[in-house]
Amino acid sequence: MRLCVIGPSRFPISEPFAGGLEAHTHALVSALTVRGHKVTLFAAAGSDPNLGVELLDVPAFEMSEAARSDVGALPEQWMSEHHAYLSLMLDLAESGEQKYDAVLNTSIHHLPVAMSRMLRLPLVTTLHTPPVGWLESALHVRGPLTRFVAVSAHTRDAWAPLVDSTAIRNGVDTATWQRGPGGGPAIWFGRIVPEKGTHLAIQAALAAGIPLDLAGPVYDRAYFQSEVQPHLGDGIRYLGHLDHAQLRRAVGNARAALVTPRWDEPYGLVAAEALASGTPVAAFNRGALPEILTEDCGQLAEPDDAAALADSLKVACRLDRGAARQRAETFCSHERMVDEYEALLLDTVSRMAAA
Repeated sequence: MRLCVIGPSRFPISEPFAGGLEAHTHALVSALTVRGHKVTLFAAAGSDPNLGVELLDVPAFEMSEAARSDVGALPEQWMSEHHAYLSLMLDLAESGEQKYDAVLNTSIHHLPVAMSRMLRLPLVTTLHTPPVGWLESALHVRGPLTRFVAVSAHTRDAWAPLVDSTAIRNGVDTATWQRGPGGGPAIWFGRIVPEKGTHLAIQAALAAGIPLDLAGPVYDRAYFQSEVQPHLGDGIRYLGHLDHAQLRRAVGNARAALVTPRWDEPYGLVAAEALASGTPVAAFNRGALPEILTEDCGQLAEPDDAAALADSLKVACRLDRGAARQRAETFCSHERMVDEYEALLLDTVSRMAAA
């Protein structure tokens, strides 16, 4: 197939990844390319050049003085992204059918869906988030050649009142994420922001008497300084924003991983990555995490309850690392995810050809 993949524009699709959205896009594009499909990825500057990237043009934008005086003006970054996706969709409307068999949209921007009526080729959109206003509104004007994938059954069910979607759970590359020896401190990894609940992981580890390593980019400096930094040195270490090789090593050396979302996350890639490392998981019972974890490889605690999470962490540290790895291989595998995406895309292109 000749595929156009519309990626997220805010951060580059390259290591160290800013988040699960970027990691997911990189893994999917890489695997589809290896399988012989011709893939063109539209993404932000700085993305991995090995992906065959055509840069999403997100030019620097400065409002005029007159525009700044408009109290209803949207942020400049929002407007830059808007025009980047607008330009891309207009290009696809003009000549996309000559270059591609289908478009796979892994971004969370509304314009690819809203403008899909202009396309003469199918658009498959991955729903990475719960229902949000901009994307909801785009659904009402979408074109007839659209299909949707949800990253979990939880996300599929959340969108069900608005649109039908196929649940294809995100995957982790079990050839890259290898089983580690464990035995070290517990680990928490991800973006350090309030909604990820880093401070609750710290509280749980301290209550359980288990040392904890933290890894990830600091996106909320005030939160880090008030809720994380004061605890460093008391059995709590901040390892920084690690590259993927360093992160895989740290997760594989951990005795357990803490996953502490403060909202119903659509999937929870860090849990799958931990399992692939043979590292059992203690997590809040939210979003898609109950789909990923079983009693053999993880323990769930009541949301936002650090004391309950401390108890779950103690149990998780005693779970079998082989069972965690097996769960990743059978349920969370990258190969399974790519198989399902490839089958859906092939079916979509076949339907288009038969129409």
